[in-house]
Amino acid sequence: MRRKSSVPKPPAKVFGRPASAGRSIKSGVRTAAFYGLFAALLGTNALTLVGFLMAPDIAALMSGQNESIFEAYEDRIAELRIEVDRLHSRQYAQAGDLNLQLQELTQQQDVLMEQHQYVKLLADKAAELGIAVADLPEDPAPPTLVTSALSVGASDPRSHVEAAGTVLRDMMTESRLALAAISEEATSATNAIVKELKGVGISPALPDGTAMGGPFIPAVGDSEAPSLVDDANDVMVALSRYKAARLAVDAAPIHRPIAASVRMSSGYGNRSDPFTRRKAFHSGVDFPSPTGTTVIAAGEGKVTYAGKKSGYGNVVEITHSGGVMTRYAHLSAFLVKEGQSVSRGTPIARVGSTGRSTGPHLHFEVRIKNGAVDPTRYLAAGRRLKQLI
Repeated sequence: MRRKSSVPKPPAKVFGRPASAGRSIKSGVRTAAFYGLFAALLGTNALTLVGFLMAPDIAALMSGQNESIFEAYEDRIAELRIEVDRLHSRQYAQAGDLNLQLQELTQQQDVLMEQHQYVKLLADKAAELGIAVADLPEDPAPPTLVTSALSVGASDPRSHVEAAGTVLRDMMTESRLALAAISEEATSATNAIVKELKGVGISPALPDGTAMGGPFIPAVGDSEAPSLVDDANDVMVALSRYKAARLAVDAAPIHRPIAASVRMSSGYGNRSDPFTRRKAFHSGVDFPSPTGTTVIAAGEGKVTYAGKKSGYGNVVEITHSGGVMTRYAHLSAFLVKEGQSVSRGTPIARVGSTGRSTGPHLHFEVRIKNGAVDPTRYLAAGRRLKQLI
C-alpha cells in the first residue's frame, strides 16, 4: 500500500488568464447594476419632486381645454334654464289670458241674454203695431264652445274660445240688424202717415226724436263689451213715434162714416139740384143706404151738436182735433148726445131721409172753421193709410 505524500501540488494553470479573472468580472457587473439602479431611483425621485413642484402649472396646461368645454356646457345649461323659464312664463301668461277671455265671454253672454229679452219685447211690440220684423237669433244659451273650452282635456281651448266669441259677435250683429230693420220700417211708415195727414191739413203731435240716418254698419275697434242699448232705445223712439202716428190716423176724420161698402151717389161741388134742377153747390158727399143703417164716427172727437138743422133734418156734429168738424145729416135716429166723446167707428146715428132729401141716404160733410171742404180728399187719405197700416 502506497503512502500519500504530504507535500501539496501546485494548482493547474488555466490557458490564457489566471484563475482569479472570472471572479473579478462578476463583481464588476454587480457593481455597475447597483449604481445604475441607484441612479434610476435617484432620477425618478428627482422627477417626482419636480412634478410635485410644478403640478399646478402642468394641471392648468393639461386641463385648459376641459375647462373651456365645461364653461360651454355651463353656458348652454344656463341658456336652457332661461328658455324653460320663458316658456313657463309664456304658458302662465297664456293661461291667464285664456281665463280672462273666458270671463269676458261669460260677461258678454250674460249682457247679451238680458239685452236679447229687451230686443224680443221690441220685436213683439213692432209686430203688434204691424211692423214687419226680421228673424231674430235664438236666445243666447250658454255656448257649447265655451263649455268645451272650460272642460278638462279640451284639445285646443283657445280655438274654442275664439269660436265662441265669433258666435256671440254674430248674434250681436244679427240682433242689431234686426233692430235697424224695425227702426227703418217704423220710421218709413211714420213719415208716410205724417205726409198723408199733412196733405189734408192735419199735423199729428209725435214724440220728439233726433233725426238721423245712414246705413247700419256695426261698430269696429270697440274694446268694450258690445251693447244693444243705444240701438234698442232708437227703436223704442221710432216705435213710439209710429204708435203716435197711428193714433193720429185713428183720430183723424178720414174714415168712411158707413161701414157697409156703398157707393157715393153725389160728390162735393157744383151739381144739378134734385129739386129745382138748377145748378147748386153741394157741400158734402152722399151715401145712399137703407133707413136704419148705422152711421159711425169718421174719427175721434166730441159730439158738439145733436139735433135738427134747416135743410139737413136730423144732424150730428163732431169736433175733432185741429179745428176739424164732421157733419152727418138726414138721420132717422140719434145714438149719441151732445158732449159725448167718441172714437173712430163709434155708432152715432141711423140713416134716414129727414130734411131736404129725396130718399134715405147719409149726407157727410167735413168743415174747417165753419167752411165746407172736399170730404173725398180725407176719405182718399184714409183709404191709402188703411192699406199702409
